[in-house]
Amino acid sequence: MAESLAHPYHQLTPDRVMDALLALGLWPDGRLLALSSYENRVYRVHLDEPVQGHLAVVLKFYRPGRWSRDQILEEHRFAAELAEAEVPVVAPLLLQGQTLHHEGLFDYSVSPVRGGRMPELDDPETLEWIGRYLGRLHNTAAVRPFEHRPALDLYSFGKEPARWLLAQGQIPLDVESAWHNAFEEAWSVMQALWPSDLPVQVLRIHGDCHPGNILWTPTGQAGGGPHFVDLDDARMGPAVQDLWMLPSGERRQRTLQWSSLLEGYEQMRNFDRRELPLIEVLRTLRGVHYSAWLARRWSDPAFAPSFPWFGSPDYWRGQVLMLQEQTEAMQEPTLVL
Repeated sequence: MAESLAHPYHQLTPDRVMDALLALGLWPDGRLLALSSYENRVYRVHLDEPVQGHLAVVLKFYRPGRWSRDQILEEHRFAAELAEAEVPVVAPLLLQGQTLHHEGLFDYSVSPVRGGRMPELDDPETLEWIGRYLGRLHNTAAVRPFEHRPALDLYSFGKEPARWLLAQGQIPLDVESAWHNAFEEAWSVMQALWPSDLPVQVLRIHGDCHPGNILWTPTGQAGGGPHFVDLDDARMGPAVQDLWMLPSGERRQRTLQWSSLLEGYEQMRNFDRRELPLIEVLRTLRGVHYSAWLARRWSDPAFAPSFPWFGSPDYWRGQVLMLQEQTEAMQEPTLVL
């Protein structure tokens, strides 16, 4: 309990959220809704008077210590570039001449509210449409690199999290050896598939382009179709990172979905097929990184109630199985598209 009370987010009370709005000259009408978010804290607030045509806004309070101000501002500039290029993203509003503000311990931004639902990814036309927008996103992203944000690589998403989990004793002793052995087997395959002289282009990417970060609005209304939210994980990386989380199911189903996705993507930008062997490597890295992310965030009072299954021997036995299955998956023939 003492550790939870000491966490910075404990200080982020509703009054402080309202004070952050008032400091920008915005007048909330009292309605405040916490939105689903773990890494940051995000709130929907309704206003008495519209700001830039919006009567409801989203406040995003960044996790202290995760990103520097330069890195957050780089995310904001990327979002602004995409919006200027008419790529449908939700970009922070420019208020009092800036997009990043400060209240107490927290940097925060204000964005317009955009509704929508998860896209129907079984529909080839939907996947093709999303592919076109991802191609346009990457065309803008390739214009210049990030200067302050890190890259997605084997070490930062694989080896470093694994070392940290072992060094911090996060894995139960009766599973630790099996997990370590499974990781080392997977690591050797990952290194072979992702050599140090990776021959594919690295560019600015969304970084966390799963279906939940693409909102779909009815095509019969203005601005209908997909739009992208949450550039919080934007970094340098291969283009395939923004595509691989969308196809799902058995191999045949994934192949058909990839075909639709790339049919749209390649209307806007060529896709380098040399990135296809990285799909299962990226899936494996995400699994390892996710376990370390949960462990590192455990002092956050929102985590234990939301992830009660984390840390148990059964959880880690499941991670051993995941690594073993991914080691096999990484060595299967690459999708032919």
